[in-house]
Amino acid sequence: MNIAVITGASSGLGLEYAREVYNTRTELDEIWVIARREDRLKELQSELGDKIVPVAFDITDPQALANYVTLLKEKNANVKLLINNAGFGKLGNFDKLSLEENTAMVRLNCEALTAMTAATLPFMNERSEIVNTCSIASFAPNTRMAVYSSTKAYVMSLSRALRVELKPRKINVIAVCPGPMDTEFLAVANIGKGDSKTFDMLPRVNARVMAVKSLKASRRRKAVYTNRIFYKFYRILAKLLPHSLVMKMCGT
Repeated sequence: MNIAVITGASSGLGLEYAREVYNTRTELDEIWVIARREDRLKELQSELGDKIVPVAFDITDPQALANYVTLLKEKNANVKLLINNAGFGKLGNFDKLSLEENTAMVRLNCEALTAMTAATLPFMNERSEIVNTCSIASFAPNTRMAVYSSTKAYVMSLSRALRVELKPRKINVIAVCPGPMDTEFLAVANIGKGDSKTFDMLPRVNARVMAVKSLKASRRRKAVYTNRIFYKFYRILAKLLPHSLVMKMCGT
């Protein structure tokens, strides 16, 4: 059975990924959408059809992950596409955020993504794809988002290394790096109008466009995808300039 697996599929970019995969990846038998909010997943199934399979669980829970592996085995799954999209950030100085807020970002953005990838890889074969939702925050450290940008730097590093390791198996890994999107991410991160001058002035990325174009880039076996010229330029700038200078330029 050929399937796609999408984490963080209940809203925002993950929801758009589910819609785009459904519309374009017709070779798939099922699309497993994963999130904690089962009601949202069932709404998506009602919208698109029975090819959408809600799999409601918390990917930071080791037992839930073990159940996921059992389900893959029971279904004799051939995972053609894994989209590691679940993640969140919090705006604020490190010492002002709570211990739980700082460590929860690491658990979800890094540990859970790593675990999902490790659990799924045995069920992938040639021409399969791994899409990791990264961020423009991975390009350089960011004050007031120190942990979030660090977790996304991890995702970028892991994606690039895995891409090389998995080339003999003909599995591609791409790091997708959106800029700010008007999704639930901003509310969860406590980023409203006036909370960050940087966020207020940055051009928004359309989640639908991001999903469409990044999946096309994945099919072309690209390593990194960044949307909009503005953020492509920032990516280059962050490579050329000292990060201490980049942080001053992009202070939040």
